[in-house]
Amino acid sequence: MDNELILRQFDEIENKVETLIAECKALEETNFELRNQIKALEEELQTKVEAESRYAEQRNLIRTKIDSLLVKLEQSSEQEAG
Repeated sequence: MDNELILRQFDEIENKVETLIAECKALEETNFELRNQIKALEEELQTKVEAESRYAEQRNLIRTKIDSLLVKLEQSSEQEAG
């Protein structure tokens, strides 16, 4: 009877270990997927940051040109009035 009890306990332990191994593998797969998702999101964020930077540069360039044109226009108006 004692041997049978010991064998059942070993079977239970074996089943629990197998369950834990399966859970670990599932968690590793989930972790791998999440890491890939993080990497993709970081790349997407970097692309958006670069696009925003280019947009800001273009906006500043346009503003500079407009300011320059306004100065020329003002100078032209002053020469005509003067």
